[in-house]
Amino acid sequence: MEFLISFFTDYGYWAVLFVLIICGFGVPIPEDITLVSGGVIAGLYPESINVHMMLLVSMFGVLAGDSCMYWLGRIYGTKILRFRLMRKIVTLKRLKMVREKFAQYGNRVLFIARFLPGLRAPIYMVSGITRRVSYTRFVFIDFCAAIISVPIWVYLGEFGAKNLDWLHEQIQRGQMVIYVLIAAVALFLVWKWRKSKKQGD
Repeated sequence: MEFLISFFTDYGYWAVLFVLIICGFGVPIPEDITLVSGGVIAGLYPESINVHMMLLVSMFGVLAGDSCMYWLGRIYGTKILRFRLMRKIVTLKRLKMVREKFAQYGNRVLFIARFLPGLRAPIYMVSGITRRVSYTRFVFIDFCAAIISVPIWVYLGEFGAKNLDWLHEQIQRGQMVIYVLIAAVALFLVWKWRKSKKQGD
């Protein structure tokens, strides 16, 4: 996080926007750490970086990165797997798994994907490949999920800018809470799916 804070301090909003877009491509930079780092520089340098503007830039960067993955899948389809870099992000195993999840849970998979760092990029790309979701609907669902997570991380970064040790601790706690909530939602969806299946039988 210290490296990102230094990088963002030097280049401001543009640096945050750039890193968030490449995060959308599956580059192994934690998105939550990037958002927190953007909030930190807003807290450290409020005279030059406005935290509310940082939030807007962060939202745009998140949606732009996710949209790139969607359109790569939509334009190229499964041909995208011919590129070595994309094969690392979207393996055949992941492609099959995500398709199955879409078949079971529909668009709810897109909402949950925002909170799944390892599967986010493949899910967004597969949503474009399968063409099950229009771009307008994709952006709407992605926005609804991002408006929950992005402000939390940015404002947490601003609040903890003067105490990075405390901030690290809160990030770890926040990540744990997110994982617990995801697990709870996943269990609920499985239970609901099994219940509907039994009723159908």
